[in-house]
Amino acid sequence: MKILRFILVMVVIGYAGWLAWPFISPFLEGAGPETAAARSGAVVALDSGGDLPTAALWIGAVVLYLVSALLLGAGNPRAVVAYFLGFLADIVLRLAMSPDRGVSADIAARSAEAVPAPAGLDPQWIVIAALVLVGLLVMAASRRVRRSRAPGQLTS
Repeated sequence: MKILRFILVMVVIGYAGWLAWPFISPFLEGAGPETAAARSGAVVALDSGGDLPTAALWIGAVVLYLVSALLLGAGNPRAVVAYFLGFLADIVLRLAMSPDRGVSADIAARSAEAVPAPAGLDPQWIVIAALVLVGLLVMAASRRVRRSRAPGQLTS
């Protein structure tokens, strides 16, 4: 079970990194925060007509996925709650936002590039199904195994 937990931690961290890459990559190239926000499509400044809910959901999903990975690595059963909250934020970004919006359009385009989909099937649905599968595996791996003792048995 520890190997499965380790693999799931790596998968969740990898996905969170993939999700955050449009915002992180300009910083690695030496650009400022304004350039990073503009290139990622997540402009947060409300006075300039930015899109705070989209950016908040996007950053929240990344943070919740990372928290879930850390909790899962520590064997904490609350990892499931953090994972599914991040999943809900991710789903809202993918499905509820119109495809011509900044962050969600970028996520949809990157999903189409990353996932080879059969004809007539949207790659986003494949990614969502994979995230549900990972969530079920996180649920299975985060369950605590309790040793049962008979009444009156001393601890060893």
